Amino acid sequence: MKPNLIFMCKTTKKVVTEYQLIIHGSESLLDYVWYASYGSNLFEDRFHCYINGGTPEGSAYAEVGCTDKALPLKAATISMPYELYFSKFSKRWHGGVAFIDIVKNPSARTYGKMYLITSDQFQEIVQQENGDHDMKIDLALAKEVHTYSFNQSWYGNILYLGERDGCPIFTFTANEEMKEQAITPPSIPYLRNLYRGLWPLHQDREKIIDYLSSKKGVKEIYSKEDLYEQFPEMIKNRT
Repeated sequence: MKPNLIFMCKTTKKVVTEYQLIIHGSESLLDYVWYASYGSNLFEDRFHCYINGGTPEGSAYAEVGCTDKALPLKAATISMPYELYFSKFSKRWHGGVAFIDIVKNPSARTYGKMYLITSDQFQEIVQQENGDHDMKIDLALAKEVHTYSFNQSWYGNILYLGERDGCPIFTFTANEEMKEQAITPPSIPYLRNLYRGLWPLHQDREKIIDYLSSKKGVKEIYSKEDLYEQFPEMIKNRT
């Protein structure tokens, strides 16, 4: 029987098994992190454009992709105690885009989907989100301080959300608190990515629409009836 290989994760400094780390052809070890998405990257097809490159459905721009085209090792759900809202104006999506507040709110419940990817892929995804392919991120510092403002760009703040399976969980958002941000309604094509991404997690149209319609940026312009008209029932997974 093949022995269970044991390694030390570079990011967490913890001993982990073959499950957390992959040996590539060069036999060099790559450290993995969880990227917790809460916006359009909830939809895997859209997120994979950040890995492979390409134009997401509904977007006006093509993504360059990551140097390493390997898809996530696995995915998992997460609930984040930071309020979801929509702000800025994205030419890519013709409207506001998703952010979470940097102030923890025990009553907030933002639905997320985590992807287990390499730390290099995470850095390149942050670069693509911010339109700056030269920015550098110190994930060890982000883990230490929990809220790590590394750049004055839209998504210039890394939040450390804990660990799962021995690997750290990170997401990114704005530097400012939600109360300091101008709220901007998102476009329907952008919201559709959230709806499609949330569907496999909940498979409940009413629950998803109730969730989206309660968020700042959505509730000011779209009624629930608007969202029901735009987002049809999807096929439920068989169990």
